[in-house]
Amino acid sequence: MPLHEGPRQAAESRLSVNPFYGPANPLGDMAEAPPTHRLPEQPIAPATAHQLVRDELMLDGNARLNLATFVTTWMEPEAGLLMAECRDKNMIDKDEYPRTAELERRCVAMLADLWNAPDPARAVGCSTTGSSEACMLAGMALKRRWAKRNADRYPGARPNLVMGVNVQVCWEKFCNFWEVEARLVPMEGERFHLDPRTAAERCDENTIGVVGVLGSTFDGSYEPVADLCAALDALQERTGLDIPVHVDGASGAMVAPFIDEDLVWDFRLPRVASINTSGHKYGLVYPGVGWALWRDAEALPEELVFRVNYLGGDMPTFALNFSRPGAQVVAQYYTFLRLGRQGYRAVQQAARDVATGLAGRIEALGDFRLLTRGDELPVFAFTTAPEVTAYDVFDVSRRLREHGWLVPAYTFPENRQDLSVLRVVCRNGFSADLADLLAQDLERLLPDLRRQPRPLTEDKGAATGFHH
Repeated sequence: MPLHEGPRQAAESRLSVNPFYGPANPLGDMAEAPPTHRLPEQPIAPATAHQLVRDELMLDGNARLNLATFVTTWMEPEAGLLMAECRDKNMIDKDEYPRTAELERRCVAMLADLWNAPDPARAVGCSTTGSSEACMLAGMALKRRWAKRNADRYPGARPNLVMGVNVQVCWEKFCNFWEVEARLVPMEGERFHLDPRTAAERCDENTIGVVGVLGSTFDGSYEPVADLCAALDALQERTGLDIPVHVDGASGAMVAPFIDEDLVWDFRLPRVASINTSGHKYGLVYPGVGWALWRDAEALPEELVFRVNYLGGDMPTFALNFSRPGAQVVAQYYTFLRLGRQGYRAVQQAARDVATGLAGRIEALGDFRLLTRGDELPVFAFTTAPEVTAYDVFDVSRRLREHGWLVPAYTFPENRQDLSVLRVVCRNGFSADLADLLAQDLERLLPDLRRQPRPLTEDKGAATGFHH
């Protein structure tokens, strides 16, 4: 979560109350305007509190038009109703809410089967608040397994984790919080993610694992997990080093099984020890829910699993937090039950069709060059064509925002900091009709952009609120 500071101004601000918000007496709720940064002295009517909060939230962007986020922004009313009925259930209290716990177990079993675990009954897993927590748990398991194998050298030796520079920021947090050296494989030329050979070269006796990303947040491309495993197989033959792989499938693990069935990236590869995904991304559930699965019990050290006597029950748990609502887990089970394999296949294929179609229309405008086409994740990135000098991607992002579209512009990391791009995430709910409106708005903006004397963005770092 981001850290926030208190107000910097000396004078305290207060909320303005419309007289009509008073439920009976229009002056009643205006007697004292509630402060914004300390608790009010007196309560106010629920309708008034609701309206005050709702008025401020009107200034947020429209989530359905937010093409920066991977997070689900639409679910069926029936799913919303189920979530409302379960939001008071504490997911961690499995003794009090055994059926909610059973639905969680079923979801883990379904994912183990979907990801081709050798024996789904032996795979272990849990729900989390999202992929960030799931990645932390997977990293902890990798480090603990490495520490046990190297008990004669650890804690003297410093563990490291190999991954592409394109990984989501949660992996940098993991390395920082758990004192693991992050060995980042840089981008090179038109390769915007991890290279298997270079990753293997960065491994040594202190490497706890290698992370492969099934769906880079930078451009939507899949990393070659099978090639990565093959490179590590060759490394083991040469050196004896047995390096496990974790697949960060935050988005792709809920896309590839349905529309890229021939792609081998999951537990079919013996070197893949664990996989995570975000239920609240292409798992099609509102935030926040994620999933972490391990190939078998041996891949998750038993000493990391806490067995707590809580409210009369023995509860095994592996998590970074404790209490959380069961609503999202119930919604995940509802969605699995509702769609099945064929339903998920239809939804994800529709999203990919929208992505590839929109990418083609943007390329046809002539002002842009595509980096990816949305034919892996339903996500594509593009930049301005070499001959375009009057404006840049940050100008495009700013002008699209005037029409309500949130399309992030950002600069790539080390080795390709010369490259700035726009990225479009096509999710369920972003229909072909909406894609058509976006393409029309972009086309209408081009004459004005072409007439600019130069790119107008002075501070590219502040040009977008988007961060990986």
